[in-house]
Amino acid sequence: MDDPRTALRRRMAERRRTLGPQERMRAAQELRRQLDALPALVDAPRVAGYWACDGELPLNLVLAAAALRGQSLYLPRIESGRRMGFAPWKLGDEVEPNRFGIPEPTTREGMLEGRELDAVLVPLLAFDPRGHRLGYGGGFYDAHFAFLRDQPRPARPLLIGIGYAFQQCDAITPAEWDVRLDIVATDQALIDCNDHHGTS
Repeated sequence: MDDPRTALRRRMAERRRTLGPQERMRAAQELRRQLDALPALVDAPRVAGYWACDGELPLNLVLAAAALRGQSLYLPRIESGRRMGFAPWKLGDEVEPNRFGIPEPTTREGMLEGRELDAVLVPLLAFDPRGHRLGYGGGFYDAHFAFLRDQPRPARPLLIGIGYAFQQCDAITPAEWDVRLDIVATDQALIDCNDHHGTS
């Protein structure tokens, strides 16, 4: 029998894969509208995104808008073990698949640690309004941003979860190593998780 977190991961991943290209593009357009109204992202000099895979909400429009504003863009690059850094990336730059098959920048030059970024767009499979996130089980983001667990939030970098509205759950029981999100942006809303944190 699957544990509840594994079962929820599977259910959300399967539902996400049922979306057609037009639905994903509409969601990407709505996501951009939501994030264009978020000063904490629009004014962030250094922004990390992700390369959408397996039905994730595409960031192409969001990253293109950030590039037009002159913001510096970064994508995650997986190192040995569970280590991760963020490599500079511009629209049109080459990428290569990592060991999980996820495209990432081809160069390590100019890589930053998470604490050097201003805002990070974080992929997810499920979330709740308090900022608890269910990822893919690899623990890369939680390990990399573990320093935020003991800091008053919001802090730098701002962690912004990205997902479809249907990925919202009433509550997710966090594991002791989970790092909470500050904001979740969906195709329908911006949710300030710091407003909800500590509420039942």
